[in-house]
Amino acid sequence: MSAPDTVLVAIGTKKGLWLATSRDRATWSLSGPHFLMNEIPSIGIDTRGGRTRILVGVRSEHWGPTVAHSDDLGSTWTEPDHGAIRFGDGDGAALERVWQLRPDTDDRPGVVWAGCEPISVWRSVDGGEHFDLERGLWDHPHRPEWGAGYGGAAAHSVVPHPQDENTVHVAMSTGGVYRTTDGGASWEPRNTGITAYFLPDPNPEFGQCVHKIARDAVAPDRLYAQNHHGVYRTDDSGDTWKSIADGLPTDFGFVMLTHPRREGTIWVVPIEADRERIPPDGRLAVYRSEDAGNSWTRLDSGLPERDYNVVLRDAAAVDTGDPVGVYFGTRGGEVYGSADEGATFGTVAAHLPDILCVRAAVIAS
Repeated sequence: MSAPDTVLVAIGTKKGLWLATSRDRATWSLSGPHFLMNEIPSIGIDTRGGRTRILVGVRSEHWGPTVAHSDDLGSTWTEPDHGAIRFGDGDGAALERVWQLRPDTDDRPGVVWAGCEPISVWRSVDGGEHFDLERGLWDHPHRPEWGAGYGGAAAHSVVPHPQDENTVHVAMSTGGVYRTTDGGASWEPRNTGITAYFLPDPNPEFGQCVHKIARDAVAPDRLYAQNHHGVYRTDDSGDTWKSIADGLPTDFGFVMLTHPRREGTIWVVPIEADRERIPPDGRLAVYRSEDAGNSWTRLDSGLPERDYNVVLRDAAAVDTGDPVGVYFGTRGGEVYGSADEGATFGTVAAHLPDILCVRAAVIAS
């Protein structure tokens, strides 16, 4: 990573947003809290077009949820007068939470995706200032049967295809994985091979509790999924999935990260379940695969010998540095970062509130 570059790590918590910056990914400066006493379940960092825009999903117990953005690294924030995401009068719904904010690829400037509660997907073409509901998914006949996971009814993963703007994958809890190949006009469940052990039929067409999906940057028809018990890979854009959990201490967790440039490199953070919800043996660790899940390596250098805190689905991220930086935050308020793809970790921030979301980006200084 070139010397003038700065790495930004945005940290969303139960009680506000903190922003950490570093030139060397070893020492960090922390600003915040922004939006004090508001929940920040989602963050997007948009570096397209030579501008850094931070998008945050803000949820106030009094005012409700909205999307705000800053173009000056948090010095000022802008929120549309009538809200960036609003259901229509005839939709019979009100926005509960913004679970995901995902800028699209560089060649689709202005396009930002949002996944929300109630389960819905939204698309912006003005950099996240205003969003339109994806009607094809909202009007899907399966929608009345989609349920809520432990954390709520979440459309938590919106994954556009980098080579085909008409193809997007969405994962929801609970409901499973859905795919459109016609720009959102229609959506089909794509869950063959992903089990739902908690249902009478453990292999349903839909209804799986998928915790997170991520796309391989080099092989875009390959995606990875962390399920409610199960770690999976598809090599055919979701038509079929196979288990890649062998070699992990447990197949439960929330995190799924992919390398931004290298094929087959992924990271997960296993935890015990269903009752315990702690790292196995109380020893927090990241596991990395460099062969698309065929084998796994435990990475815990620099992490506490004992840590019983969980890492939530969006509380982990990678940057685009060289080597790639890996970051995650725990429900105990600690944020750890690695400048060497997980080989060693150090502390980015400590003693924060319960961490819900972490995003990282290399930005121009």
